[in-house]
Amino acid sequence: MDKEKLMTAILNIILLTIIILLVSYFYVTQKRIIGPIIILLGIISILPLFLFKVSIRILKAEILFGLIDNGVLAIFALSGAELFGILGAIVGGLVGNAITDGFAGIFEGYEWQKIKKLKIKDKRTALTVAIGKLTGCLFGGGIVLTIAWSILNLV
Repeated sequence: MDKEKLMTAILNIILLTIIILLVSYFYVTQKRIIGPIIILLGIISILPLFLFKVSIRILKAEILFGLIDNGVLAIFALSGAELFGILGAIVGGLVGNAITDGFAGIFEGYEWQKIKKLKIKDKRTALTVAIGKLTGCLFGGGIVLTIAWSILNLV
């Protein structure tokens, strides 16, 4: 990988991180809308790849990984918080992340093997992998929070 592509990937992720942190900061206390906002941030995070004309099919494995990873992690964190307060949320998040990384890795690997088998031109780069996982994580967490707080109105 050349240094220019690496710097492009790093700068893109830094910019997206700043946007995600700023938006999250202003809406974190808005329980009923934070889930949909996080989903919207996932959509925003994938936009830079359209500039590079990257097919969404290339990102399928990474998005699936992130969806499973953060979706289930959010369930663990919410459950831990409900049962044991802030410490439960932290431990639930840590344990949930470890478990979901394992399961999500299985699905990511399976999807990637399908892509390779179909002989789709390999356009995976540091940027596509990073943005795919970032997008999937935002989708997964956003979906769980939307279901928990916007639809089911859980405490």
